[in-house]
Amino acid sequence: VCSSFATGPRQNDGMFYEFRTYSLKPSKMNEFLENFKKNVHLRTAHSELVGYWSVEFGGRINKVFHIWKYENFAHRTAVRKALAKDKEWQEQFLIPNLALIDKQESEITYLVPWCKLEKPPKEVHVLWWNESADSRAAGRHQSHEDPRVVAAVRESVNYLVSQQNMLLTPASFSPLK
Repeated sequence: VCSSFATGPRQNDGMFYEFRTYSLKPSKMNEFLENFKKNVHLRTAHSELVGYWSVEFGGRINKVFHIWKYENFAHRTAVRKALAKDKEWQEQFLIPNLALIDKQESEITYLVPWCKLEKPPKEVHVLWWNESADSRAAGRHQSHEDPRVVAAVRESVNYLVSQQNMLLTPASFSPLK
């Protein structure tokens, strides 16, 4: 399964994905997740949720990370306007949860040219799919010895603006697990 993303000047295709990361107050993490789970249908009425995870480790914890799919920037603008007018979304989710969020980050991303987004054959998913953190470490070690991987990395480095590694745990309502 290949579901790698790239950031930067990759606008050949109008479709893109928004990565949203919310840093939460540690004592409010469960409350936030429960409220989102209860109200996810209000948000997904406006655009497609690709996946929703909490950060297990890799940088600051007490974060949620979610991916939203948009057909183009006009679609994203229309969704944001619709959410701003959606009283049920505002009253049941947004207003009660604003005080639980310390920081929000948003990043626009595109699939790298050789990949497509698919659901993995098992209910385990990291943006680079792995059985476990140990299998990821073993796979990375092995891949560094494969000349095809080394060549692909050299070719794709032009698309790389930044890289961050996190172990993510899927929320029960996440389409990708």
